[in-house]
Amino acid sequence: MAGTVASNFGGAFAGCRVLVTGHTGFKGGWLTTWLRQLGAEVVGIALPPEPGPSFCEVTALTQGMDSRMIDIRDAQRLASEAADIDADLVIHMAAQPFVRRSYRDPAETFATNVSGTAHVLDLARSMTSLRGVIVVTSDKCYENNEWTWGYRENDPMGGSDPYSASKGCTELVTQAYQRSFFADPKGPQLASVRAGNVFGGGDWGEDRLIPDMVRAVQAGTIVDIRSPDSIRPWQHVLEPLSGYLALAAKLLTEGAPFAGPWNFGPDVSGTVTVRDLAGLVQTAWGLGGPQFQFADVQSAKGGLHEAGILRLDSTKAQTGLGWRPQLSLPQAVDLTSKWYKSHLDGQDMTALTKAQINHYSDLMSGAKTQGSDVAAQ
Repeated sequence: MAGTVASNFGGAFAGCRVLVTGHTGFKGGWLTTWLRQLGAEVVGIALPPEPGPSFCEVTALTQGMDSRMIDIRDAQRLASEAADIDADLVIHMAAQPFVRRSYRDPAETFATNVSGTAHVLDLARSMTSLRGVIVVTSDKCYENNEWTWGYRENDPMGGSDPYSASKGCTELVTQAYQRSFFADPKGPQLASVRAGNVFGGGDWGEDRLIPDMVRAVQAGTIVDIRSPDSIRPWQHVLEPLSGYLALAAKLLTEGAPFAGPWNFGPDVSGTVTVRDLAGLVQTAWGLGGPQFQFADVQSAKGGLHEAGILRLDSTKAQTGLGWRPQLSLPQAVDLTSKWYKSHLDGQDMTALTKAQINHYSDLMSGAKTQGSDVAAQ
């Protein structure tokens, strides 16, 4: 279903000055690439990519753009080294994104995700041309009651692990800034966005299902997969990013009615178990694909709490923005597998990434259907 979001977002980003924090990360890299294709002038603030392969490196993301390596935990350095940035739009994605790392470094996780967000919002407040800010959090910001239905934007924040709690705190910080500093309906507007378990080409994050499977293919090993019966709202990276951009376009053009929190999750068919998604990846990869086994659930967790069921309700985005997921789960997995296989084959990943964005844009416009294929280049 094409939905009602134009594939060029009404031209809202042509010539628009956008600050993206976390642009060297997986989601930030895809968003930066898409924004530049839409004609935006993007400035990035982030830490250098994690060691090893990264989306940023293999797509030559920072070539030809203003890319600044600044730690958002350092308020003084951020204020001084980014003082000349005057953006129309700020999309804050920089974060410590790993649940299991948050158990190892809880204070660092809170410093990055909570204090870092406040530092970025203070920077945004100083921009004279600012019209909108989007803070990216997570579906894990909600107090998880293991409900079988999806969480809505007005459900309580919470979190049993440091990562989830940090994202709940980030939402509270965002709400406080919205009410305190972005409350003028004629001034710049502040929104937050919450997505599901995002996957796609170029993610090499630790303790993530598909990256672990890709690493196993490269190493010729069998990967142990934990928590096979946990249910997650899986979605290709371009799905929530299309929602973020649709919301950003509305903040830029219509303002206040679009402030506040928004969910961008998959359809019910995309909310499946870890076991089911692993099987889809193996099928999509084909010959030479990843081999895996399911580890004992408790030993795999190491005694660390992880949610069993997590779903999002995206009714607000569907009715308020006309946003719709464009990819079936098998289609999303197929695009992802093609990206990684193309990378292993030594293909031009900048061209492949842009081709997949163009393919997704065609789905948004109705020029293609879900079953349409996308060439490797």
